[in-house]
Amino acid sequence: MSDVSLRPYIPSDFRRCAEIFRDSVEELAADDYDPDQRAAWASTANDETAFRGRLEGALTLIAVIDGTAAGFGSLKDNEKIDMLYIHPDFASQGAGRTLIDALTKLASARGAKRLAVDASDASKALFERLGFRAEKRNLVHVGDEWLANTTMIKQLAADPTPPTKH
Repeated sequence: MSDVSLRPYIPSDFRRCAEIFRDSVEELAADDYDPDQRAAWASTANDETAFRGRLEGALTLIAVIDGTAAGFGSLKDNEKIDMLYIHPDFASQGAGRTLIDALTKLASARGAKRLAVDASDASKALFERLGFRAEKRNLVHVGDEWLANTTMIKQLAADPTPPTKH
C-alpha cells in the first residue's frame, strides 16, 4: 500500500476528477458492467456544469499518492457518500479505504447516525469490508442504459442509551 494523503477539492481539480471518474468507470467496472453501460455512465461527466456542481455541492476530498491526485470521494448532506472513484493506475493502493474512512469520520463528527452509499457492483466488496451492509438493490437509468447498484448503510452511532433509573 502506498502513502495516501487527503486534501480538500478545489475548483482547479475539476478536469482531473472528470478524468479519474471516466477512467475508473471504463477500467475498474469492466468486470461488472458491459461496454454500453460503462459508456453511458462515464458520459455523465460530459455535462461539465452538472459534474462540477456535484463535486462542489458536497464535501469532496482528493486522495493524493506520490504527488498525484489518485482519486476522490464526496460526502453529501453529511449522510451519503455521493461519489468515490479511484484512477486505475492507483487501484488497490489504499486510496479508496482512506477516503471512505475520512468521509465516515466526517459524517460522524457532523452528527450523522448512519452513512449511506449507492455502491456499484465494482465497489460493493470494499464497502462491505469497511462495515457497510447491503440494504437494497437498485436499477438506475443512465442515458439509454440500466445500471444496477446496491444501497449500503453503515451505522455510525449506537442508539441513545436508555435513561438511567433513579
